[in-house]
Amino acid sequence: MARPPTYMSLKQIADVYLPTRWATFRLLGFEAHRVDRITGMESGETALALVLGDVVNSPPIVRIHSQCLTGEVFHSLRCDCHDQLHLALRAIADYGAGVLIYEHQEGRGIGLMEKLRAYELQDQGLDTVDANLHLGHAVDQRDYVVSIQILRFLRIRSLRLITNNPEKVRAVLASGIGIAERIGADVPHNAYSAQYLACKRQKLGHMSGSSSDSTIRDNRTDHGVHLSEADGDGIGHGPEISAALGGNTWQMS
Repeated sequence: MARPPTYMSLKQIADVYLPTRWATFRLLGFEAHRVDRITGMESGETALALVLGDVVNSPPIVRIHSQCLTGEVFHSLRCDCHDQLHLALRAIADYGAGVLIYEHQEGRGIGLMEKLRAYELQDQGLDTVDANLHLGHAVDQRDYVVSIQILRFLRIRSLRLITNNPEKVRAVLASGIGIAERIGADVPHNAYSAQYLACKRQKLGHMSGSSSDSTIRDNRTDHGVHLSEADGDGIGHGPEISAALGGNTWQMS
């Protein structure tokens, strides 16, 4: 089999205690480094993981959350990001075991300034999907490879995933990590966010409510992605792990 064209390494760089209004979490900081084997181009990114309780011996609650400065810092009413973040932290604290992975993928991966340009277009009548396309971006430019590596770093093999986004469900299942339950990330809408939330349901296929383990398993074979795991303890847990990525194949190196 030919080697995948992109190599990525993940390194833990910090482990601190973070007291919050919900609980005191362990806050882990990660750096990811990608190298394109064909072009030689390199890129880096960072991510955080807030960890609470025992996340290994039974499926923890997990939220994969993308940064939203406008919602989380300025409490913008245009989106549901702030409320979903707080919903997840509260759910993890109430359950006593979980992980919130915080990825720096603002604006579905297009960055803050491009998100603001998309907002301008939305003010002129476009929806969130058409605005991205008008600017020359994909509808959603995110990938969840770093999040999957962090879950493997934490030795998580099954989880209860808080999301309405089917792409996050597919990414987790594609990695070989089990989903015992999908927990809905539904939060109240308002006059400013109603159209945005409706667009996510109608054009991006976002769900509502929760899904059982059997419903999720029924769709496992539809994702077209294979994970190859290393044997025993060689799956790469520790301060640095590596992966080879390409097409629809994800392998630990």
